[in-house]
Amino acid sequence: MVYPTVWRQRMPDVFGEFDRFFSRPFSADVTSAWTPEVDVREAKDELVLSAELPGLETKDVSVSVENSVLTIGGEKRQEFETTNDEGQVHIAERHYGRFERSFRLPQTVDAEKIDAKFKDGVLTVALPKVEAAKPRKIEVRVK
Repeated sequence: MVYPTVWRQRMPDVFGEFDRFFSRPFSADVTSAWTPEVDVREAKDELVLSAELPGLETKDVSVSVENSVLTIGGEKRQEFETTNDEGQVHIAERHYGRFERSFRLPQTVDAEKIDAKFKDGVLTVALPKVEAAKPRKIEVRVK
């Protein structure tokens, strides 16, 4: 959004928040939903999805494929009580709870050969390409 310069000079933080809010997609509950960040990169023979899942263990993570939709999910459990005999929590910025992300797979992915690994808080899902989608070299012949 574009705002008059005089407004931006007087209230930069407010307008920055508006810009951040309206530039990201809407979700059911933006303030409390935990959505792990992912990277998707393409290699010659596969797509690779990596998701940051700090504080989780392998048993907390699930990966499934159904009707050409890859879904990663799990739960990050809170490590402390909000009030106890030892005192109160003064700052709690980390997100906890269930999460789920789904991705529609392109037709170039061989869903039967998908492989998932979890190490050091990072989930890596290898999405192999079908043979027809892999790049191949075509020899040019002279007639």
